[in-house]
Amino acid sequence: MTTAAMPSLRHQCGLSMIEVLVAIVILSVGLLGVAGLQAASLRASHSAFYRAQAAQFAADMAERMRANLGQAANYELHLGASGPAAGCTGVCAADVLDWLTRLRTLPAGAGSIAVDTVNQTVTIVVQWDDSRAGGASNAAYTVVTRLGNTN
Repeated sequence: MTTAAMPSLRHQCGLSMIEVLVAIVILSVGLLGVAGLQAASLRASHSAFYRAQAAQFAADMAERMRANLGQAANYELHLGASGPAAGCTGVCAADVLDWLTRLRTLPAGAGSIAVDTVNQTVTIVVQWDDSRAGGASNAAYTVVTRLGNTN
């Protein structure tokens, strides 16, 4: 009886090894999926960080212009400009230069300011390259705000 039972035990010895290999393959596929989700989450996190920075930079410039209403019209700045316009001097020039320096912390960061003196509104655009974070290569955040009297 013992000799007949031995061959059947031998056939079952390799079965547990195959089960372990299948379990390792399934676990590997699952871990690859988790790694992919982690990478996508990291890209989305970077993109959200850039958008938050852009919003903060735009709001910062709007507040600087509100604090210096006398020269608000001189804050005009074209996209890609490296310095303030000719009429922008003193506090205005310091604000624009500081703002442009801050924009350079974004990848390919740039900005523009359009002042509408008739309607007392200003349009501030912050642009950056968000392609590394999974976004557009020319992502932009725009703030349109009203300066001075809100009546």
